[in-house]
Amino acid sequence: MQDAAFKSVARRARWTVMLGTMLTLNIAFVSQASAQSGDAEKLLKGMADYVSSQKMIAVTFDSDIEVVTSNLQKLQFTSSGQVQMSRPDKLHATRTGGYRDIEIVFDGKTVTVNNKDTKDYAQIDAVGTAEDLIDVLREKHGVVAPGADLLLSNVFDMMMTDVIEAAVIGKGVIDGIECDHLAFRNAETDWQIWIESGAKPIPRKYVITSKGIGEAPQYTLRIKEWKTEVPTDAFAFKPDPSAKKIALGDLSDIDEVPQGTTKSGGKK
Repeated sequence: MQDAAFKSVARRARWTVMLGTMLTLNIAFVSQASAQSGDAEKLLKGMADYVSSQKMIAVTFDSDIEVVTSNLQKLQFTSSGQVQMSRPDKLHATRTGGYRDIEIVFDGKTVTVNNKDTKDYAQIDAVGTAEDLIDVLREKHGVVAPGADLLLSNVFDMMMTDVIEAAVIGKGVIDGIECDHLAFRNAETDWQIWIESGAKPIPRKYVITSKGIGEAPQYTLRIKEWKTEVPTDAFAFKPDPSAKKIALGDLSDIDEVPQGTTKSGGKK
């Protein structure tokens, strides 16, 4: 009887120690996660403040957009380009890929969409800021440009919309540059960003994974060069002498993914 009682007390003691250890570990994990979330937001805010403080920005980039075909095969389409921006109302962007060679020029009064492949271009009046233009192109003309968020003056608020988890993953190296690697989640997407460490918190890599689409395709943007000077003539459209001016609605498809590539609902 004494042995049985002793064993029972010992078991209870072990369970008490185990439960206490588990609770301690759980509290530590929650505290660490909370601290990581705060650190991730702080680093992202530092990047946002730096980017929005730049009156002029000139960047070159590579991008990959991953899609899922009708037979569930994943494909990536790769492009390169540049963006030149002078706040508040000047923008010049190019994107060259295997299927499209596109140019967008905005001088504060007129926006030009130039399809260099077909030598067609369209122009419309568009008074407002470059940020207004980005919204118009997205909402009315289907030009999504996920990486454009990085250039907005309210980039922090835009990127943090609906975020439910945030974490500092650690360090990473992009093109030889040490970066802070952050990861964020919301209901529809997971996204990661690598921000240059130090006095110039430049976004160097940005990955968006679409959880709402089967096989979770993703978009990747890698910023190669980042300058804060723009040539004075960067926002003057210079058409090819053989190019034809047409209505915006008559421009052929300017997406970086060929039509018919993705399954229904699978196009980012």
